[in-house]
Formats: sequence, structure tokens, C-alpha cells
Amino acid sequence: MRARTLFLLAGLGTVAGAVWWRKNPSACPYNQRFWVEAPHPIITRDRLRQVLLPQPGERILEIGPGTGYYTLEMAESVGPEGAVEIFDIQQEFLDHTMRRAEEKGLSNVVPTLGDATALPHADDSIDAVVLTAVLGEIPDRAAALREIERVLRPGGRLVVGELFGDPHFTTFGSLQGQCGDVALRLEQRSGNWFGYFARFAAGPPPAEASAAA
Repeated sequence: MRARTLFLLAGLGTVAGAVWWRKNPSACPYNQRFWVEAPHPIITRDRLRQVLLPQPGERILEIGPGTGYYTLEMAESVGPEGAVEIFDIQQEFLDHTMRRAEEKGLSNVVPTLGDATALPHADDSIDAVVLTAVLGEIPDRAAALREIERVLRPGGRLVVGELFGDPHFTTFGSLQGQCGDVALRLEQRSGNWFGYFARFAAGPPPAEASAAA
């Protein structure tokens, strides 16, 4: 009976903690990095590559790289003439990812410390932005999405990955509404309700852009 009670209390504590964390979004602390190093079912590297379609020479901004789970493969895809700029609010994650990049001989990974609501990038300067299980951690998601739309070149891609079980999980419907508020239009979704990658494009659809020209 006592064991059952302790188990129940532990479960309630876990649920309470998850609810508090969801209502008080914040980045995963570096000392809990095992969460971002765990296997990523559904939101796999292969699925990200299929949705992102990284090209040689592109400049990709990855907000919240964790320990580089996706970073290194993207850096290999864009090649030495391209760059993956990793951006995080915690220096420890940037340092960790840079160590992994150096171990693999990748010199095209560039770290920057900062807040996603104030990106230090010029307008229309980024080919693609990637956030995987990160958007829900940002307290002011609307401001972050406005910044992302600003730095993306016309036709540039925003790819967002989400996995159920993350305390800050963002449903696809909620994500689509938030992106629509800042003129980012849906192009593709891959996955299911429990986990997905979704790609949005900056600027008007190609037909509208041609008509305006």
C-alpha cells in the first residue's frame, strides 16, 4: 500500500511539474541535456532532411541546436561553401555542439549566443530556419516568429519539428495559426499528430510574386 501511494504521489508530482513547465516556458537546462540527446522517434534526421531539402551553399539558422543532434548532418549537406549558424540562449549548448563539429572536422558551424526574439541577422539574409522541439520553450513565440520571417529571404523556409511528450509540445493546428499571423505559409507537413516536421515559406506564393513583378 505504501509503495502504491508513493508511486501515485510521484506520478502526480510529474504531472504537476509538466503542467507548471508548460505554463512557464523556458529552455531546457544544460544539466538536463539527456532529454535532447535521447532518440528522436518520428522527428528523425531523415525526415528533417526530406522536409528541409538543404542545398549546398545555403545559410541555415538553427535555433536551439541542443547538443547538435541535427546540426552536423545539416552542416554536411550545405558543404563548406554554406553554413549552419547555431543560435541559443545558453552558451553550454553552443560549446557542446561546436566540440562535436570540430571532432567531425566541420568548419562551417557558426555559434551565436542570444535571444530568439532579437535575432542579430540582417533582413532577407537566411535561406532556412530550423527549430526542433524549441518553439514552445520561447515565452514570446509571436515575437520570435516575426524575427524569423524578417531574416528569411523571400521564398526561404522555416521548418518546425514537434514531438508529443515534450512539455512544450506545439500542436500542428496551433503552429499553423501562429505562422499565419506573420505571413509564413504552409508548404509541407511530414509525420502525424504525435510528431511532425512542418515547412513554411516566407513571402507570397510564387504565382502572386510573379503577378506583382
